[in-house]
Order: sequence, then structure tokens, then C-alpha cells
Amino acid sequence: MTAPQIAPARRPKVVLFDLFETCLQLEGLRPRFTALGRPGTDLELFFARLLHQGMAMTLAGEAPPFRTVATDMLRRTSGRDLTDDQVGSVLDGFRELPAHDDVRDAFTLLRDAGVPAYGFTHGSAATASAALEGAGVRDLLVDVFSCEEIASFKPPRRVYDFAVQRVGGEPARTALVAVHSWDVHGALAAGLLGGFCERLEGRVPAAVLRPHVVAPALDDVVAGLLALPE
Repeated sequence: MTAPQIAPARRPKVVLFDLFETCLQLEGLRPRFTALGRPGTDLELFFARLLHQGMAMTLAGEAPPFRTVATDMLRRTSGRDLTDDQVGSVLDGFRELPAHDDVRDAFTLLRDAGVPAYGFTHGSAATASAALEGAGVRDLLVDVFSCEEIASFKPPRRVYDFAVQRVGGEPARTALVAVHSWDVHGALAAGLLGGFCERLEGRVPAAVLRPHVVAPALDDVVAGLLALPE
């Protein structure tokens, strides 16, 4: 297998942000699980299964919409007999997720540097945008879009090719910032710049490509990307 060509470490002209967990706190969903009489730990299992199923469907050809997959995995995790109203009581919470404390500073750094920033998710763009609006940071992004547009979850190469085309950039000058090492790995393998925030995983796993910038907080990752040579 040919090793991927990693982009040279250069200051990005466009930055893409993963949204769920990277910018928006899933913790906001936990009370919705307990309101169903379920343990709060269902949240982590549900989201892991959601990503796993979405990626598996992508590998098989095309992925259904995020909410369709989420509905199936919620019933698998928290009760196969959950009513549509009960499912909605959890999934509607994605629209109200709070932002992490380092998000505003990260977005503001890019705005002040004149570098356009975009939200890039595999969930509903409208849902993620509503959460960012509620958190008071949506206006710092040029746009929010989703790989639902191409019936895919991350991280196949075509997802990042689509994202670069969507923002009118070039891979080697477009950065993807995320707390998921597999997402950053996918971007790096597709020729993008990678910024990894250690907030979720704690360190860069040995099995993934080394990101161009690694830092504990999102604003530190952005500062590192902006400090790369022109």
C-alpha cells in the first residue's frame, strides 16, 4: 500500500471544524437519557454505536441520514420499544447542545486573522447550526454543512474531497480540526492539514498519522495552525 502524501506544514487558508464533541458538548444529552429512566452512561454507548453504524453503512455503499442511524442506535442502546416521542425527546437535544468553553476563542482567532472557518459534520447541518446559534457562536463561521449531502459519514477520502470543494479551497491549505483522532487521520490521508485537540482522547494514538498541530485546547490548536509558515 502506498503511504499517503502528507501536506507540508503551512498556514491554512481555510479551517474546517468537526462539530459534535469537538465544538458542541454531548454532555447536554445526558439528562435526556436519565429522563427515560436509563443510566446516564447510555450516552457514550449510544454515540459510539451511532458512529460505528454510520461508518459501516458508508463502507457498504451509502449511509442513511444521521437521524435515521441515530434512531436505530438509540433503540438498540436504550430500549427497542422506545416510542417515537421518547426517541425525539433525546435526539431533539442535539439542537440545544452547549458549546465547549474554548470554541469562541478558537473561532475568534480565525476571524481576527482573516481565515474563513466552517462547521463540518456528518449530522444535520441545520441541527448543528441551531446549536451553534444557541451557543452564540454561529456568526463566527462562514457556513455549516454536512457530508449527509453525499450520503456518507467521515472518514473516507471522498468526504474530505467534497468538503474542500464545498469551501472552494485546496487540500494542502485547508485544515480539519477535531477531537477525534480518526477524523484528523482521514483528513491527513486526503492531503489536508490536521489539527488535533487532545481534550477528548488525551493523546495522539500511535496508530494514526501525526497531525500538523496538537494541543490540549481548541484555541491552542488554532493558534498553532496560524503560526505555521506561509
